[in-house]
Amino acid sequence: MPDPADRRPFDCAVVGGGLQGALIALAWLERRPTARVALVERESAPSTERTWCFQDEDLPPEARGFVAPLIEHRWPGYEVRFAGLRRTLGTAYFGFTAAHATSVLRQRFAARTDCAHLVGRRAIAIEARRVVLEDGSALEARLVVDATGAERRTSPKAPCGYQKFVGLELELAREHRLERPILMDACVDQAQGYRFFYALPFGPRRVLIEDTRFADTPELAPEELRAEVLRYAEQLGLAVSGVAREEHGVLPMPWGEHRFETAGPPLRAGYRGGWFHPATGYSFPLAVRLALLSTAVEPERLFDGPLRELARALEAPARHARALNRLLFRWFEPQDRAHVFERFYHLPEETIRRFYALRATFLDRARVIVGRPPRGFSLRARWRASERARGIAREVAHA
Repeated sequence: MPDPADRRPFDCAVVGGGLQGALIALAWLERRPTARVALVERESAPSTERTWCFQDEDLPPEARGFVAPLIEHRWPGYEVRFAGLRRTLGTAYFGFTAAHATSVLRQRFAARTDCAHLVGRRAIAIEARRVVLEDGSALEARLVVDATGAERRTSPKAPCGYQKFVGLELELAREHRLERPILMDACVDQAQGYRFFYALPFGPRRVLIEDTRFADTPELAPEELRAEVLRYAEQLGLAVSGVAREEHGVLPMPWGEHRFETAGPPLRAGYRGGWFHPATGYSFPLAVRLALLSTAVEPERLFDGPLRELARALEAPARHARALNRLLFRWFEPQDRAHVFERFYHLPEETIRRFYALRATFLDRARVIVGRPPRGFSLRARWRASERARGIAREVAHA
């Protein structure tokens, strides 16, 4: 911790210790070693409710230095399973938990006595050059980053689907036989919409399994999904002896209003600023790029052009991703949506990698949409989707 008598402003003050806040803080500590960095976290105890994964294509070479300490698990590839396709992809896959990220942050800040890691401290005002804390104290900084998480950025009536999930990290009585992650196992009931199980082998006797649903509404039924996770574990032949932890979430999949926030200061980062992949809900690829950009230019120049240039570079692949969301939720009946993903995973592996990294080229985008439509594409589904959307809008209006 810095000397309380030291009143010099920080170079970077980050509010929010989630994925985006952690990556920006670590990027500054690694890439700007003489800079004074502050990270403010509202919670005193580390969260156990998040696991973040990414593919090798998501990680620019210049980011490997500050991301490497975060990596807890690495696999040489992963597999996907559909009714008409079973495929192993050779793209390296990495993962880490929120608890591990917290440990890394604490170690990095402990080694820098001129920097500050403030936990259990709530920010009541996040301004252009200042963060005001609940106790009345304030941090001055050349760059202030608001990474406090999602807020409602769209009208409740705005067109949007949802990816919702419940995951259980399972302790096993005997070793499993999973050789690599199962990114999507859609060989399950699809009657209520696209659904798949996601399995990450963390160790010989520890596996994280998530039941994921792509749905028209954000409501989550945790008890039902917990039971389904345990049922799926049994189908995999896993001898479950306990549950180490649980995680859950609801991620937006917009096809209408969505923007990358470039106004500032302060820098609105992560979900707070709309910096996430519209078609997956994942934020790691953009969080890394934003963290790099924040260290690449002086804070006073960030909003003059570099931030807008990054948003412009992302707009074409993001617009394409939003169009795919519209296709999925408006042109396919819920029970037919799995066919969209099965067709997608027939594409070349490099196209799939770039799509997830939100770096899809014009040719990649053409490959995704050109050709025979997936089974289930219909005008009737489009009409029924419109009826569902109007029904949801009426419910919101009368809520």
